[in-house]
Amino acid sequence: MAGKAFALLGPTASGKSVLAMEFAARLPLEIVSVDSGQAYRGMDIGTAKASAAERAHVPHHLIDLVDPTESYSAGRFREDAIEAVSAILARGRIPLLVGGTLLYYRALAQGIDALPPAEPGLRAQIDARAARHGWPALHADLARVDPVTAARLAPNDAQRIQRALEVWELSGRPLSELQSGARRAPPFALRAFALVPEDRAELHRRIAARFERMLKDGLVEELRALRRRYCLHAGLPSMRCVGYRQAWAHLEGEYDEAALRERGIAATRQLAKRQLTWLRSLPGVEPAASLAAALTRA
Repeated sequence: MAGKAFALLGPTASGKSVLAMEFAARLPLEIVSVDSGQAYRGMDIGTAKASAAERAHVPHHLIDLVDPTESYSAGRFREDAIEAVSAILARGRIPLLVGGTLLYYRALAQGIDALPPAEPGLRAQIDARAARHGWPALHADLARVDPVTAARLAPNDAQRIQRALEVWELSGRPLSELQSGARRAPPFALRAFALVPEDRAELHRRIAARFERMLKDGLVEELRALRRRYCLHAGLPSMRCVGYRQAWAHLEGEYDEAALRERGIAATRQLAKRQLTWLRSLPGVEPAASLAAALTRA
C-alpha cells in the first residue's frame, strides 16, 4: 500500500468545504468530492458546489461527472475515487476527500458488496406500490423481511427502501445479509476525520441559512432550466436529492414558496440527522480537530 489519503466527513452545513479550503490555502491539497449530488452536471446551487474560482485555485475532483438523467452509484464512486486519489498521490500532493455522502465513503473504505444489478421493471412496480400506499408502508414491508436494514432507514427514505426491497425480491436474501461479507480496503492508507458541531441548535440555524441562501441564489430557477434541458422525472436519483425534490414539488404546484422553504429546511435537517447516524456507525473516525496536525505531517 502506497501513499496516504485523508477524509473530512460531516453533516451538511457543518463547514467542511470552508475548512478544506483553509487547509488548501497553506498545504498542497487536492479535494475529492464525497457528495452524491455534486456528481451531476448543472446541479450547482442545490449541492453547494465549489465555485469556478475556487476550483481554479484548488483542484476539485469527482464533480460534474454525469447528466442528471443518469445514475451514479457507490460502486462507481469507489472506482473513480481510487483513480483520483492515486493520481493525486502520484503528483506528490495530498488527497483530501470532503463530503457527507457516507455510503460513498464506506464503499471506498470497506469495499462494495456483490449485489444484484438494478431491474427497472421491478423498480417501477415498487414505485407504483409506494404511490398507492406510501413509503412508510413499504418501510414496514421491509422491516418484516430485513429488519436490520429497515432499522437504519427513515420511513420516507424512498431511494434506499426501494433498493432494499429490490434486492430482497431479486435475490430472496436481505440486503443486510448480502452486505456482511468480506471487505476490501483501498490501495492506499485512509484516515477519516469528522466535523460534528457540538451545538445542534447552531447546526439547525446554519442549515436554515444555507437553504435560504440557495433559494436566493436561484435554486428553483436552476431546476426549471434543468427541466427544460433534460428529460427529467421526479423518480430519478438526481431529483431525489434534498432541495431538488422539494423544488420539484413546488414547480409542480404542490405548495407555495413559503412551504418550499419550510420543507426544504426540514428535509435538510433530516438529512443531517441521518448523516450523524452514519458517522457514529463508521469505525476509526477521528475528531476534525486532529486533522490539521495529520495533514501537516503528511
